Amino acid sequence: MVHWTDAERHIIADIWGKIKPDEIGPQALARVLIVYPWTQRYFTSFGNLSNAAAILGNPKVAAHGKVVINGLEKGVKNLDNVKGVYAKLSELHSETLHVDPSNFTLLANCLTVCLAAKLGPSAFTPEVHETWQKFLNVVVAALCKQYH
Repeated sequence: MVHWTDAERHIIADIWGKIKPDEIGPQALARVLIVYPWTQRYFTSFGNLSNAAAILGNPKVAAHGKVVINGLEKGVKNLDNVKGVYAKLSELHSETLHVDPSNFTLLANCLTVCLAAKLGPSAFTPEVHETWQKFLNVVVAALCKQYH
């Protein structure tokens, strides 16, 4: 179990309150698909992903980005049970979708980049970055838990 200080809990809640799922989720997923094009293989049903403009304008990418970021809220609201919260999602991605677990880290990194760009250095301080990275690392570990 991860130990969260009161300061970390406050930072995570504060950052979460600044996230606009309709904006950050689609941006983060699009960034993953653009920067790491091999991740596109999991999204063949999304249609045209042939270039950055197509990905950025793809409504299915935007919709799934919202799903991803809204799913992150479960972790924010259940900091003391992140592994439990994501157990079924981990199993789905491992057993059914066969997603390479390293992709969770890629998405977490892209989410951090998008969030830092949106909030700027006055709000996304090194302390905030450290706490946010800790949170995402815990989520990624939980998502990877069901992998063999």
